This record gives sequence, structure tokens and C-alpha cells, in this order.
Amino acid sequence: MLPRKNSYGFFDEMFDDPFFERGFLKKENSIMKTDIKEKDGNYILEIDMPGYNKEDIKIELEKGYLTVTANKETTKEDENEKAHYIHKERFYGTCSRSYYVGDNVTEEQISANFKNGILSITFPKDSDEKPETKKYIQIGE
Repeated sequence: MLPRKNSYGFFDEMFDDPFFERGFLKKENSIMKTDIKEKDGNYILEIDMPGYNKEDIKIELEKGYLTVTANKETTKEDENEKAHYIHKERFYGTCSRSYYVGDNVTEEQISANFKNGILSITFPKDSDEKPETKKYIQIGE
């Protein structure tokens, strides 16, 4: 018989394995991965945001920086649920990432769409306009 940390034995040992500390399961590496492409004189940011809804995401433009913030609220547990979780891997909280888009980009020049867990933000490569103050960007369907 093998010594165990607690009554869950195998599961504790499995989740202590280094596999779960690296790669796609490591939180820092899996939140808001971004691809940037150039098309028709615009830049397009494609940000992976699985598990979020459009309502969870806020996009803000201030002093040339586009900041994407996502807030995930905890879900209410079913009181009638008799299951006892051995291990749960869910992210609840807030994450944020900023991108420098240029001092001359205005919120009117930025468009955003959210579909299938991917947030796409398009903005012009070059702009001659000067923005006024901090603004929020609407996310389309």
C-alpha cells in the first residue's frame, strides 16, 4: 500500500504532477493569448477569451493604450447538489491586458466583435486624429 496525502490519493498525486504547472494549463499562459495581424491598412487583434461572455468584457482607450479587461463572477452553487468535488479548475476574477495602439487612434476608429470565445479588435494602422480623453469601446456581435 502506498502512502497518501489524504483520502483522495491518486487525484492529489496526479494534480501535483509538473504537467499541470506548465503549458496550456498554466493560468498565466492561457489567459488572453493574442494574435496580431495586418489587413487593408488596419491592425486586427484576436484575443482568446474562452469562458467569458460579451458582457464580461470591457475595452478602454486612454492615452494611446487599448486596455481589455474581463471580469468573471463566481457561479451560484446548486444547494441540492450532493457531489463532492475532488479538484476544480475554474478561473474566477479579473484579468486585464493593454496594447499600445498609437496616440492618434480614436475610439470611433476602433471596432470590436466577440464570437466563439475570440475577441477581435480592429483599428487603423495610421491615424491623423487626436483623441480627447479616456473612452470605452462597444463590442458588437
